[in-house]
Amino acid sequence: MPADQEIYQLIPHRPPFLWVDRITAFRQDAIVTEKLIPADLEICSGHYPGHPILPGVLLCEAVFQTGALLMAKMQNAGSLTMENAVPVLARISNARFKRSVFPGDRISMEVRLTEVLSSACFFSGKLRVNDKLALQVDFSCTLQPTVTG
Repeated sequence: MPADQEIYQLIPHRPPFLWVDRITAFRQDAIVTEKLIPADLEICSGHYPGHPILPGVLLCEAVFQTGALLMAKMQNAGSLTMENAVPVLARISNARFKRSVFPGDRISMEVRLTEVLSSACFFSGKLRVNDKLALQVDFSCTLQPTVTG
């Protein structure tokens, strides 16, 4: 399933490293997204052969990209002010993996804003598979100016 056009307008991530297909809910301090993990996802053929599991770092990335989408929507609403900037991961803490995600699964990511300090946003994120918690993680992102050349 290709990503909604809105996602391409909000964040710089692109396939094959885009881990969000669509935004399913949004409010000023929270966002929910989802992604269908392709049944034939190549990375899973080597992680692990005969028992494919989506790597935990990619689960975290899906949550982080969801946070980037929330930041972009906050920028559009005027809550964050820095033009020509991209969200960059600054901190990861308290990551807890509860269950595996497999090719063919649909994942849902929920990110809540917990604090804003200058251009840094602090978030709490959850990822679910089959409505069951698979990952919890706290993280922060900052806005950094884009490099033009």
